[in-house]
Amino acid sequence: MNYLFKRKLIHLLYPNRCPVCGEVIGANDRFCTDCEGKLTEFSGGFTISGAVRALAVYEYDANIKPAVILLKNGTCGNAAYALGTALAEKLRSVENAEKWDFIVPVPMHRKTMRKRGYNQSELICREVGRVLNIPLCRCVAKTVSTADQKTLGYEERRKNLKGAFTVTENVRGRNLLLIDDVCTTGSTFAEITAALLKNGAASVTCAACCKTVQSNDTK
Repeated sequence: MNYLFKRKLIHLLYPNRCPVCGEVIGANDRFCTDCEGKLTEFSGGFTISGAVRALAVYEYDANIKPAVILLKNGTCGNAAYALGTALAEKLRSVENAEKWDFIVPVPMHRKTMRKRGYNQSELICREVGRVLNIPLCRCVAKTVSTADQKTLGYEERRKNLKGAFTVTENVRGRNLLLIDDVCTTGSTFAEITAALLKNGAASVTCAACCKTVQSNDTK
Protein backbone atom coordinates (compact mmCIF):
# COMPACT_ATOMS: atom_id res chain seq x y z
CA MET A 1 0.00 0.00 0.00
CA ASN A 2 1.24 3.49 -0.88
CA TYR A 3 2.71 5.10 2.24
CA LEU A 4 0.97 8.47 1.87
CA PHE A 5 -2.37 6.77 1.14
CA LYS A 6 -1.89 4.66 4.25
CA ARG A 7 -1.38 7.84 6.26
CA LYS A 8 -4.70 9.15 4.93
CA LEU A 9 -6.49 6.00 6.06
CA ILE A 10 -4.96 6.18 9.52
CA HIS A 11 -5.87 9.87 9.66
CA LEU A 12 -9.56 8.93 9.49
CA LEU A 13 -9.29 7.08 12.81
CA TYR A 14 -6.38 8.87 14.44
CA PRO A 15 -6.21 12.45 13.11
CA ASN A 16 -2.74 13.71 12.30
CA ARG A 17 -1.56 16.47 14.62
CA CYS A 18 1.04 19.21 14.51
CA PRO A 19 4.02 17.99 16.58
CA VAL A 20 4.53 21.48 17.98
CA CYS A 21 1.08 22.61 19.14
CA GLY A 22 -1.08 19.48 18.78
CA GLU A 23 -3.61 21.02 16.38
CA VAL A 24 -5.24 18.61 13.91
CA ILE A 25 -3.68 19.01 10.45
CA GLY A 26 -3.89 17.30 7.08
CA ALA A 27 -2.93 13.63 6.81
CA ASN A 28 0.36 14.37 5.07
CA ASP A 29 1.13 17.78 6.56
CA ARG A 30 4.20 18.27 8.73
CA PHE A 31 3.11 21.16 10.92
CA CYS A 32 0.13 23.49 11.16
CA THR A 33 0.45 26.71 9.17
CA ASP A 34 1.04 28.90 12.23
CA CYS A 35 3.79 26.73 13.74
CA GLU A 36 5.53 26.16 10.42
CA GLY A 37 5.62 29.91 9.89
CA LYS A 38 7.54 30.35 13.14
CA LEU A 39 10.25 27.80 12.35
CA THR A 40 13.64 29.21 11.42
CA GLU A 41 15.60 27.59 8.64
CA PHE A 42 19.19 26.87 9.59
CA SER A 43 21.23 28.99 7.22
CA GLY A 44 24.55 29.06 9.04
CA GLY A 45 27.51 26.91 8.22
CA PHE A 46 29.20 24.29 10.32
CA THR A 47 31.79 21.62 9.71
CA ILE A 48 32.41 18.17 11.13
CA SER A 49 35.99 16.93 11.11
CA GLY A 50 36.39 14.31 8.39
CA ALA A 51 32.91 14.75 6.91
CA VAL A 52 32.51 15.98 3.33
CA ARG A 53 29.51 18.06 4.35
CA ALA A 54 27.39 18.91 7.38
CA LEU A 55 23.90 20.38 7.15
CA ALA A 56 20.71 20.96 9.14
CA VAL A 57 17.14 21.99 8.37
CA TYR A 58 16.02 24.11 11.34
CA GLU A 59 17.61 26.21 14.03
CA TYR A 60 17.05 24.50 17.35
CA ASP A 61 15.00 27.02 19.29
CA ALA A 62 11.81 27.29 21.35
CA ASN A 63 9.64 27.03 18.22
CA ILE A 64 10.90 23.60 17.11
CA LYS A 65 11.80 22.24 20.55
CA PRO A 66 8.30 20.79 21.32
CA ALA A 67 8.48 18.57 18.23
CA VAL A 68 11.92 17.26 19.21
CA ILE A 69 10.77 16.56 22.77
CA LEU A 70 7.69 14.71 21.51
CA LEU A 71 9.88 12.65 19.21
CA LYS A 72 12.20 11.72 22.06
CA ASN A 73 9.22 10.88 24.29
CA GLY A 74 7.44 8.88 21.61
CA THR A 75 4.15 10.70 22.17
CA CYS A 76 3.57 12.14 18.70
CA GLY A 77 3.75 9.89 15.67
CA ASN A 78 3.93 12.85 13.30
CA ALA A 79 7.18 14.24 14.72
CA ALA A 80 9.40 11.72 12.92
CA TYR A 81 7.49 12.24 9.68
CA ALA A 82 7.64 16.04 9.95
CA LEU A 83 11.33 16.24 10.79
CA GLY A 84 12.39 13.36 8.56
CA THR A 85 10.65 14.52 5.40
CA ALA A 86 11.90 18.08 5.94
CA LEU A 87 15.45 16.75 6.22
CA ALA A 88 15.00 14.59 3.12
CA GLU A 89 13.82 17.64 1.20
CA LYS A 90 16.88 19.62 2.31
CA LEU A 91 19.21 16.77 1.37
CA ARG A 92 17.61 16.37 -2.03
CA SER A 93 18.01 20.08 -2.73
CA VAL A 94 21.74 20.28 -1.97
CA GLU A 95 23.14 16.85 -2.83
CA ASN A 96 22.83 14.11 -5.40
CA ALA A 97 21.09 11.52 -3.20
CA GLU A 98 22.18 8.68 -5.47
CA LYS A 99 25.75 8.99 -4.16
CA TRP A 100 24.89 7.61 -0.71
CA ASP A 101 24.98 3.87 -0.30
CA PHE A 102 23.44 3.77 3.18
CA ILE A 103 21.82 5.97 5.80
CA VAL A 104 23.32 5.48 9.26
CA PRO A 105 21.43 6.55 12.41
CA VAL A 106 23.38 7.87 15.39
CA PRO A 107 23.06 4.92 17.79
CA MET A 108 22.05 4.74 21.45
CA HIS A 109 23.70 2.67 24.14
CA ARG A 110 21.74 -0.52 24.81
CA LYS A 111 20.77 0.70 28.30
CA THR A 112 19.18 3.85 26.90
CA MET A 113 17.56 1.82 24.12
CA ARG A 114 15.98 -0.57 26.61
CA LYS A 115 14.63 2.34 28.64
CA ARG A 116 13.23 4.30 25.69
CA GLY A 117 12.29 1.37 23.47
CA TYR A 118 13.32 3.03 20.20
CA ASN A 119 15.95 5.28 18.65
CA GLN A 120 14.51 8.60 17.46
CA SER A 121 17.38 9.03 14.99
CA GLU A 122 16.44 5.74 13.37
CA LEU A 123 12.82 6.87 13.03
CA ILE A 124 14.06 9.96 11.19
CA CYS A 125 16.34 7.81 9.04
CA ARG A 126 13.42 5.64 7.98
CA GLU A 127 11.54 8.70 6.71
CA VAL A 128 14.61 10.04 4.90
CA GLY A 129 15.34 6.63 3.41
CA ARG A 130 11.77 6.23 2.21
CA VAL A 131 11.82 9.61 0.44
CA LEU A 132 15.31 9.30 -1.04
CA ASN A 133 15.15 5.52 -1.60
CA ILE A 134 18.32 4.78 0.37
CA PRO A 135 18.58 1.73 2.67
CA LEU A 136 19.19 2.11 6.38
CA CYS A 137 22.26 0.46 7.88
CA ARG A 138 22.81 -0.02 11.63
CA CYS A 139 26.57 -0.32 11.19
CA VAL A 140 27.56 1.66 14.29
CA ALA A 141 26.94 0.72 17.92
CA LYS A 142 27.41 2.82 21.04
CA THR A 143 29.38 0.40 23.17
CA VAL A 144 30.27 2.74 26.04
CA SER A 145 27.64 4.31 28.29
CA THR A 146 28.49 8.00 28.62
CA ALA A 147 27.29 10.99 30.61
CA ASP A 148 24.39 12.96 29.13
CA GLN A 149 25.91 15.30 26.54
CA LYS A 150 23.57 18.18 27.36
CA THR A 151 25.14 18.51 30.81
CA LEU A 152 28.64 19.05 29.38
CA GLY A 153 30.62 21.82 27.71
CA TYR A 154 32.26 21.61 24.28
CA GLU A 155 35.57 20.04 25.34
CA GLU A 156 33.85 17.80 27.88
CA ARG A 157 31.48 16.52 25.20
CA ARG A 158 34.36 15.61 22.93
CA LYS A 159 36.22 13.74 25.67
CA ASN A 160 33.02 12.11 26.92
CA LEU A 161 32.46 10.34 23.58
CA LYS A 162 36.04 9.30 22.89
CA GLY A 163 35.99 5.63 21.93
CA ALA A 164 32.26 5.29 22.66
CA PHE A 165 31.29 4.07 19.17
CA THR A 166 32.17 0.85 17.36
CA VAL A 167 31.66 0.04 13.67
CA THR A 168 29.94 -3.35 13.52
CA GLU A 169 29.65 -3.99 9.77
CA ASN A 170 31.83 -3.69 6.68
CA VAL A 171 31.64 -0.10 5.40
CA ARG A 172 34.75 -0.16 3.24
CA GLY A 173 34.30 1.93 0.10
CA ARG A 174 30.81 3.07 1.08
CA ASN A 175 29.46 6.62 0.93
CA LEU A 176 27.44 7.10 4.11
CA LEU A 177 24.81 9.57 5.27
CA LEU A 178 24.96 9.92 9.07
CA ILE A 179 21.79 11.32 10.67
CA ASP A 180 20.79 12.65 14.10
CA ASP A 181 17.84 14.65 15.40
CA VAL A 182 19.80 17.54 16.96
CA CYS A 183 23.40 18.67 16.54
CA THR A 184 24.84 20.93 19.23
CA THR A 185 28.66 21.02 19.14
CA GLY A 186 29.04 18.24 16.57
CA SER A 187 31.02 16.02 18.94
CA THR A 188 28.83 12.97 18.32
CA PHE A 189 29.00 13.38 14.56
CA ALA A 190 32.77 13.86 14.68
CA GLU A 191 33.42 10.77 16.79
CA ILE A 192 31.25 8.50 14.62
CA THR A 193 32.64 9.96 11.40
CA ALA A 194 36.18 9.21 12.58
CA ALA A 195 35.22 5.61 13.40
CA LEU A 196 33.58 5.10 10.00
CA LEU A 197 36.53 6.54 8.08
CA LYS A 198 38.98 4.50 10.15
CA ASN A 199 37.05 1.40 9.04
CA GLY A 200 37.35 2.29 5.37
CA ALA A 201 34.23 4.33 4.55
CA ALA A 202 34.77 6.32 1.36
CA SER A 203 32.92 9.38 2.67
CA VAL A 204 30.56 10.56 5.41
CA THR A 205 27.95 13.29 5.15
CA CYS A 206 26.42 14.48 8.43
CA ALA A 207 22.84 15.74 8.58
CA ALA A 208 20.66 16.84 11.48
CA CYS A 209 17.05 17.96 11.65
CA CYS A 210 18.03 20.78 14.00
CA LYS A 211 21.23 22.66 14.81
CA THR A 212 21.87 24.92 17.75
CA VAL A 213 23.23 28.36 16.88
CA GLN A 214 26.33 29.20 18.89
CA SER A 215 29.77 30.71 18.61
CA ASN A 216 31.53 27.43 17.83
CA ASP A 217 29.32 26.43 14.89
CA THR A 218 32.39 26.08 12.67
CA LYS A 219 34.17 23.71 15.08
